[in-house]
Order: sequence, then C-alpha cells, then structure tokens
Amino acid sequence: MKRIRKAVIPAAGFGTRFLPATKATPKEMLPIVDKPTIQYIVEEAVASGIEDILIISGHAKRAIEDHFDSAPTLEAELKAKGKTELLKLVQETSEINVHYIRQKHMRGLGDAILCARAFIDNEPFAVLLGDDIVYNPEMPALKQLMDMYTQTGATILGCQQVPKEKVSSYGIVAGVPTINEQLMKVNDMIEKPSIEEAPSQMAVLGRYIITPDVFEVLQNTKPGKGGEIQLTDALKVMAKRENVYAYNFIGKRYDVGDKLGFLKATVEFALRRDDLAEGFADYLKDIVNRLK
Repeated sequence: MKRIRKAVIPAAGFGTRFLPATKATPKEMLPIVDKPTIQYIVEEAVASGIEDILIISGHAKRAIEDHFDSAPTLEAELKAKGKTELLKLVQETSEINVHYIRQKHMRGLGDAILCARAFIDNEPFAVLLGDDIVYNPEMPALKQLMDMYTQTGATILGCQQVPKEKVSSYGIVAGVPTINEQLMKVNDMIEKPSIEEAPSQMAVLGRYIITPDVFEVLQNTKPGKGGEIQLTDALKVMAKRENVYAYNFIGKRYDVGDKLGFLKATVEFALRRDDLAEGFADYLKDIVNRLK
C-alpha cells in the first residue's frame, strides 16, 4: 500500500461571501488573528506527515504564492534589527514544499482536483478545503484520516455529526456502520438534503483521503449543479464500485467561509494564545457587561 505523501488544497474560488474584502485579497489570505487561513490548512497537512502540497489557485491569487515564498528584503531587515522570533516565523512558511497550478476556468471542485492529476502521479492523496479549519492539538484531523486509510486502503471522507436542522447545508453520507463506531461504509451521498431526506447526520467537512481511481471517474463525470464538475458526484460513483468510508474525526471544526464562523475562529484562537488570552478575555467580559 502506498503511503499518503501529497495533498491538494483547492484555492481558486472568488470568495464572494467576504466581498468587498476579497475583491483584491484572496479569501485564503484573510487572517485569523495574525495568520492567514490557508496557513492553518497547510500546517495541518505538514503536521500530518504530508511532504508535498499542491495549491490549486486562480486569477488574482498571487498573494498566496508570495506568502509561502522567501522574502529576502524582509528577512534581512528582521535579522539586522535582531528580531529573531519574527524572522523565524517568516522563514518557516518558505520552508514548506508548496507547488502551484492554476484552474483556468471555474468548473467546480471536481475540475480543480482533475488539475492535480499529473502532480499526484497515481498515488493516494489528501484533499483539504480551505473553508474548514479543525483544531485538535493532540492529532490533526487529516492525520486521523490517514491512519484510517492505512487500515482500510480505501477512500476516506472526513465527517462530523451535525444537528438535524443543519443537514440541508452539507453533503450527507448514507451508509452502514462498521465495527469501528467512528467509521461508516458509504453507499451514497446526498447533497444538501431536507431533514426528511437525510439518511444520517454525518456531514462531509472538507477533509478527504482519495485513491487515484477518482481521476478516471472525474474524467467521465458530466457537469452537475451550476454547470460544474462536482467531486461529490465522482465519490458517489466510486462508492458503488469500491469501498469508500466516512470517518467521524475528532476536533473543533470552524467554517471560516462563513462570516460568523470566521469570527468565532478568530475569538477562540486568540483566547488560546498565551500572549493574548488574559487581556482579550478581560476585554470580552467588559463588552458583555456593558451590553447587559
């Protein structure tokens, strides 16, 4: 069994939910405290043991490439002023092995994954979507999926249970339990079902381990909703042909593609910081007291 060495991060979207901020700034570069959202995703991949990362970018996304590149002038300035901690932060991002390719036409997530075919080179690979940040200091969500792949040798969908009233916002998995209570064998996926239609409350939440079989399926997948090639459609076909599993990963997940989710992530990550927690907590308490 080939191990998981490569990850794909689709980052070609327009970020319309955050306009006007994203008119000239990629949504992936919007900071949570002082770190761009995409850096949290990249760091999760690296912490999980990923060696090579491909970012599928689009027009006006050059800032992402610049962020993960070296910055000689800035580094020299920080070094000259003895700001070693800041210098280390800047250099760490340029040491990650990141590659880029552009999705020339916005034809959906499935098409973005197809752009990675040559990079993947017939290996199983990880996919991390940038709208989902997962906090788990013990074991990254992606590493949990990678461990499940080692056990099953099959495609693994990262999922969590969502409240019934939220199922209509997600792709929901239909399947049967396995001896591992965290793992479900998938036989279908339903995109944004009503509460009555939903076969479970297991929602797919932006983390995948996918076998290279997906490329042949995607190549033959016709455009679906919105005229786009949907990854979900390809995964549904794969679930009919071979084993596909849904794993209920452990961690606090934030939907940073949603404004409220982005604000929650900002507040909670700030409160986890030793340099910010006390002062920020006092400020929040004061705000609450003044609004009573």
